[in-house]
Amino acid sequence: MNNGEKSEENGAEVRKSSPLRSAVINFRVVGAILMREVITRYGRNNFGVLWVVGTPLIFTVGVTILWNVYGRHGGHTGITITAFAWTGYSTVMIWRNATAHCGKAVEPNAGLLFHRNVKVVDLIYARSMMEIAGATGSTIVVGLVLMGSELIVPPKDVLMMLFGWMLLMWYGFAMGIVVGAMTERFDWFERLYHPAMYFYLGISGCFFMVVWLPTYLQRWAVWVPTVTVTEMLRHGYFGNIVVTYERPGYLCVYNLVTTFIGLLLCKETQYRIGHE
Repeated sequence: MNNGEKSEENGAEVRKSSPLRSAVINFRVVGAILMREVITRYGRNNFGVLWVVGTPLIFTVGVTILWNVYGRHGGHTGITITAFAWTGYSTVMIWRNATAHCGKAVEPNAGLLFHRNVKVVDLIYARSMMEIAGATGSTIVVGLVLMGSELIVPPKDVLMMLFGWMLLMWYGFAMGIVVGAMTERFDWFERLYHPAMYFYLGISGCFFMVVWLPTYLQRWAVWVPTVTVTEMLRHGYFGNIVVTYERPGYLCVYNLVTTFIGLLLCKETQYRIGHE
């Protein structure tokens, strides 16, 4: 075999391994940025990385206690205020933190973009992953503690809850990409988005179930993305004792379209930063 044939064979092997190699490199890049974000925010001393879970854990426990103090028990058969708060506010920790902390994720880390393998979307992914991991960890810890203390019973359908949680994480990632790119592109977007989140909280499904709403409002509520995941979580937890309205197919399409739009916005942001 001559040198030309050897070079062609080696080139073919490189091309075949390129997608896998790119995936491994991208995974390492996002992991390194993630650790950088954690250390920058929480430091190396004391609890350090544990605050990733500890911070949302404190919020979740606090809200659950307040709901028990001011809530009414027995208003709906088979539903306790503790379980209702746990399955509701845990969803808020995902979509609120994953999107809010992705705002302006590029500007303080712009220096990292001089590295060839670091992209705008990697910076946003890292922040989103940190918030989602923290909220997921706190939800699991709170749930185990509540079940261990017999304040709530184990879920009726764990698989339904896991499916809903996966859709919720996807929603958090997708919205985080959009918000991260938009806040980098338009300064006014960040100022409008944060107040809008407080308004969205009221219709997010955290404080109600669709079946409790008037019929004319039910038709509109099911189109709110986070209502579907909250209904799925409560369906999985309470089982058949509650009536839920969820549209997982609609949410998958919504997340897919939002992810596509977010990636396009990140690509435009990457191009714009490269030419500044």
